[in-house]
Amino acid sequence: MPRKFKSTEKFLKPDPRYKSKLLSKFINSMMLDGKKSTTQKVIYDAFDMIKKRMGEKTDPLEVFKQALDNVKPRIEVRSRRVGGATYQVPVEVTKKRQQALAFRWIRSAARARKGMPMCRRLAEEFLAAHKHEGSAVKTREDTHKMAEANKAFAHLAW
Repeated sequence: MPRKFKSTEKFLKPDPRYKSKLLSKFINSMMLDGKKSTTQKVIYDAFDMIKKRMGEKTDPLEVFKQALDNVKPRIEVRSRRVGGATYQVPVEVTKKRQQALAFRWIRSAARARKGMPMCRRLAEEFLAAHKHEGSAVKTREDTHKMAEANKAFAHLAW
């Protein structure tokens, strides 16, 4: 593989159970040490728990997508140096970065929960994010509050 290789959407295969490229991307971001089958098992077990808790008619993939939408940030702050001072400048977040941040925040929130198996931690984090609760949603709200507090420096954005 060439050194300048950039993975793109066209090389991404959908996951085997739900045939979703978005879920496949999340599986890849959750994976530790290249153990994809272990990660798939954990996520599918979490989806089974969601299905059991929300009812058989509920599609866990829809809960997952809604949870991601509730965690995606619309605006964030970036550090900008102007004349020796560093300002926190609010900027809009691109779609790709929104998705990456949502994955990261859900993953870290689930890993921070202790005392239960990973599949249960992940299921609870998805359900909490689905209801606009939980650590990942709190991280998003904190990011938005910081951007709102620093909107006086918006004119410094490029």
